Amino acid sequence: MFFGMEPSAVRCQSPAISFFDALLSPRTFAIIAAIRITAYKAVRFSHSDNTGVSIMKVRDLLDSKGRDIVSIDVDSSMDDAIRSMNARKISAIMVTEQGKTVGIFTERDVVRSYINSGGKSFKEVKVREAMVTNLIVAVPDDELADISSIMVEKNIRHLPVLHNGRVIGMLSIRDIIQTQVKKLTSDLHYLRDYIAG
Repeated sequence: MFFGMEPSAVRCQSPAISFFDALLSPRTFAIIAAIRITAYKAVRFSHSDNTGVSIMKVRDLLDSKGRDIVSIDVDSSMDDAIRSMNARKISAIMVTEQGKTVGIFTERDVVRSYINSGGKSFKEVKVREAMVTNLIVAVPDDELADISSIMVEKNIRHLPVLHNGRVIGMLSIRDIIQTQVKKLTSDLHYLRDYIAG
């Protein structure tokens, strides 16, 4: 969700039907449609809507990937932030001031800041000068489908997760893609089982 705004809550009430599905023979289409419904119902998450279809929430993904938060002080240099990100093999880091989250610094900000500063040394530029402060955040009960749509629409790769005014995790577009790949793998598994009888 946005600070001060609510994203449109568009829930997936049934497995999506694509343009390519319409090109399939009726029998093949019926088999795939049935398997998609079976796969959706078979996947066990802690939440479901009133149709019985499982809905994956942000909290479910955080529980599976972990909730580690890496942060850096706002008055640290960009050089410090870059080295911290490189050491941990991450591409975004939360920025804090007196223990309070005030922004996010990502690999994109490195390029943007270098251009805007006229090529100054990263040791000379404070993180506060390069970070993004207008944060878009998620909350644990947000549906993952809605969050992925927001990330694509707003062209962002990292999304802090907020609970009771505190950042409790970070989602990346990579996390979303990996989840979708697992879902597709599950669909294929159930499709093979169905065809095999």
